[in-house]
Amino acid sequence: MRSAMDTQNATLKTLVQQSLDSVNQLNNKMGVVEKTVQEMQANTGSRIDTMTTQTQGLSDNMQDMQARVAKLSQQMTDMQGLLQTIDAKLSGSGSAAANSGGGGAANGGGTAPPAVAPISADTLYQNGLRDYNGGNYDLAKQEFSDYLKNFPTNPLAGNAQFYLGEVSFAQGNYAEAVTQYDMVLYSYPKSFKLAGALLKKGQAEIKLGQKASGTRDLREVVRRFPGADEAKQAQAKLKEMGASATSAPPTKR
Repeated sequence: MRSAMDTQNATLKTLVQQSLDSVNQLNNKMGVVEKTVQEMQANTGSRIDTMTTQTQGLSDNMQDMQARVAKLSQQMTDMQGLLQTIDAKLSGSGSAAANSGGGGAANGGGTAPPAVAPISADTLYQNGLRDYNGGNYDLAKQEFSDYLKNFPTNPLAGNAQFYLGEVSFAQGNYAEAVTQYDMVLYSYPKSFKLAGALLKKGQAEIKLGQKASGTRDLREVVRRFPGADEAKQAQAKLKEMGASATSAPPTKR
């Protein structure tokens, strides 16, 4: 048993190292993409949108990878604790364990087989992200909804909520998109997607003809997330609309 545990522990260490290497590679790729976006900022908006989409995809993958690294690290800690417990039991009650082995085997015959494990949070999220990027919006909507239903407190729950808004936006259902983005803003205040949700909410409101509220939300992106890519996109949209990036101060009387 100890040998099997050691093997599993070594496997987990390898997975953690591979995950860290993947995170470093994603960081390098994001740096290149972000630099390209900055260089292209003065060019056409369509190119910026394309690069921003790529950056968003890399960011999501990096966040998912970081969550996996944290999960693997916790599994390693649990495994080490289990090994220590086994060592203590083997050293303190080796003979007793040997004598009771036959009874344990006899009782084991009546043990029910383990249930099949449900789909993991990581797999469900990746499936939703894959289907969204592939344009399978209805399927992605179902997968992200299932993620929120089954894993509401996971680190990427805010991301899943954001992508429900993205699905509605992509399908032209802007009113529903505004509702979904609001859920990110109010239910997941520590989400990675706060800036993106506020930006896309403003854009959806403008699509609905709600120029005043859309302008206000775009200005709020600039105010709350200065220097972020979302703030630059909000500034570009405000400029396109002929609006300033900040609201005018009240007139003194």
